[in-house]
Amino acid sequence: MKVYQTNEIKNIALLGSDGAGKTTLTESLLFEGGIIKRRGRVSQKNTVSDYFPVEQEYGYSVFSTVFHVEYNGKKLNIIDCPGSDDFAGAYLTALNVTDTAILLLNGQYGPEVTTQNHFRYTEKLGKPVIFLVNQLDSDKCDYDNCVERLREIYGSKVVQIQYPLNQGPDFNSLIDVLLMKKYSWGPEGGAPTIEDIPASEMDKATELHNKLVEAAAEHDEALMEKFFMEEPLNEDELRLGIRKGLAARGMFPVFCVCAVKDMGVRRLMEFLGNVVPFVDDMPAVKNTAGEEVKPDPNGPTSVFFFKTSVEPHIGDVQYFKVMSGTLKEGDDLTNADRGSKERVAQIYSPAGANREKVEMMVAGDIGCTVKLKDVRVGNTLNGKNCEYRFDFIKYPNSKYSRAIRPVNEADMEKMMGLLSRMHEEDPTWIVDQSKELRQTILYGQGEFHLRTLKWRMENNEKMQIVYDEPRIPYRETITKAARADYRHKKQSGGAGQFGEVHLIVEPYTEGMPEPTVYKFNGQEYRISVKGKDEYPLEWGGKLVFYNAIVGGSIDARFMPAILKGIMSRLEQGPLTGSYARDVRVIVYDGKMHPVDSNEISFMLAGRNAFSEAFRNAGPKILEPIYDVDVLVPADFMGDVMSDLQGRRAIIMGMDSESGFQKLSAKVPLKEMSSYSTALSSLTGGRASFVMNFSGYELVPTDVQNKLIKEFEESNKEDE
Repeated sequence: MKVYQTNEIKNIALLGSDGAGKTTLTESLLFEGGIIKRRGRVSQKNTVSDYFPVEQEYGYSVFSTVFHVEYNGKKLNIIDCPGSDDFAGAYLTALNVTDTAILLLNGQYGPEVTTQNHFRYTEKLGKPVIFLVNQLDSDKCDYDNCVERLREIYGSKVVQIQYPLNQGPDFNSLIDVLLMKKYSWGPEGGAPTIEDIPASEMDKATELHNKLVEAAAEHDEALMEKFFMEEPLNEDELRLGIRKGLAARGMFPVFCVCAVKDMGVRRLMEFLGNVVPFVDDMPAVKNTAGEEVKPDPNGPTSVFFFKTSVEPHIGDVQYFKVMSGTLKEGDDLTNADRGSKERVAQIYSPAGANREKVEMMVAGDIGCTVKLKDVRVGNTLNGKNCEYRFDFIKYPNSKYSRAIRPVNEADMEKMMGLLSRMHEEDPTWIVDQSKELRQTILYGQGEFHLRTLKWRMENNEKMQIVYDEPRIPYRETITKAARADYRHKKQSGGAGQFGEVHLIVEPYTEGMPEPTVYKFNGQEYRISVKGKDEYPLEWGGKLVFYNAIVGGSIDARFMPAILKGIMSRLEQGPLTGSYARDVRVIVYDGKMHPVDSNEISFMLAGRNAFSEAFRNAGPKILEPIYDVDVLVPADFMGDVMSDLQGRRAIIMGMDSESGFQKLSAKVPLKEMSSYSTALSSLTGGRASFVMNFSGYELVPTDVQNKLIKEFEESNKEDE
């Protein structure tokens, strides 16, 4: 295979909703590029993309597929991404290592919520966007409505380059207003017949052509001047203007294609090869030191690894982008993240499950290799005198979690090893061995996301696992002041234990006045503060601890032991065994013994006094609350709102965003357990949501009583 130079390489991310036809389009692109001799079919499970067993089992893309096409002396590296938001990690990674995004639309539905999610990320990363309307042969295809919807959402930057002459099962021709030609195909698609535009379409085509010319001229001063002089722009000038417009995100071209019949695909590839920005047309990436790293073939060798997959009979296949310099077979490089040495023995240009061997790759190119010893996703390998590191990929917060355990407890260590490896493949699978919840928690982007992992564990690794509902990280606090005394006395042989602690507890809030006088059961307690310490708690909130001992009733050396006892009780509140927070404790009196008092005595006395006072201080349970934003088509708004209200949600507002309805609410975490599944069911998979931690709030009394009862019953079972 030819070694392509930086100015001959284009990197493209292929995005779209489930059902838009990305896998089918990939087959046609590979076929037209001569990489495959026969187009596969999703229904026949023989496509270059979606070749993993789990993808064939479920019928949807789980992993991104990296492939290349050689066309007109250019190399197009394309990453076909999963459509579902459950696999957001894959398309976010792809967008970060490519330079142009194709957003594929199902001609039946036009732009969907997923389209908007994809577009939002392209906006954040400053990537050029091409809209591609597929499935023009569908009975329900409405191209004009698609374009109208796109303009409603994204404005006048949406510019048509093509439009179909006919839609539905008889689709076989379109008008290209960039080249001002008619393209038509026979039943097998492939190479088009190119003709002059019919007279009946000339007015419409000319109008759209003029709009395209104006949009292209807008991003180049010389072209703009020529446009105002009413001089025609030639094809090369138009291409230059469109390329600059794409790079500046000043225009979003719209193309047509029927991927299943291979109609319009060849023309799309021409546009990708001739017009979209090259690698070196886009802004340079910054390394962790904030330095711009340009894709310079003559610069120091630096290679960033963005994806790992485990393939049968091969093992780990690691995908990379050459950020700088030139990578050759046999190069010895240093892992900037792990300090280890690596030799890159073989370099391949990937084509899904297939790979073409190459001797070298230059800056900007995307490839893969095998048999590296110690490389993880996100690592950088550098040549001599280069210390670049990159961390530009920022993954979204998790939206779904399950407690995970092996069916056979003896397999726990093996399970954790497998989970660690899967996290390397997909960083949005996150594993946490929670000390607080006493569970191993697996976090992901949705129910499908975690279901996929379970399938792979059970079918590929022969590891049987169980998903349970994760426990909720409740917090406990108090609502009023209370006091308690506790005497710890124990005699065993000659040695004894003695410690007595008198203390007051009350709710803590920032800025509250210092303690002075308290009254309990008609008796007044005056406080003389000797010392004050504030302890921010790992789990949130504070403990404020006062030493108010007068007259030396408890020696100062025992105060740390009392504090230790209180801290141990904060880690296991009396209501549900959850962490307690936001408590102020005043130790104001007590007794000690000149011989039998020791640290353990006062630790136990402090712990038990605190427990009693806490129970008498109006204890309340706090639950985690999340800010939830749901993006939903207007038709489903009522159903989604009703469902949220049934989950104890407080609706904070409603808004319109890019042609969809945005619903904002505060929802308890407990009620979000299976929300991704429920939302998908309610909307046919056409809505999405994000959630972020907001804070802790008191649970309603009926919920609290239920939680306390459940905790008491579980303790009885344990006994």
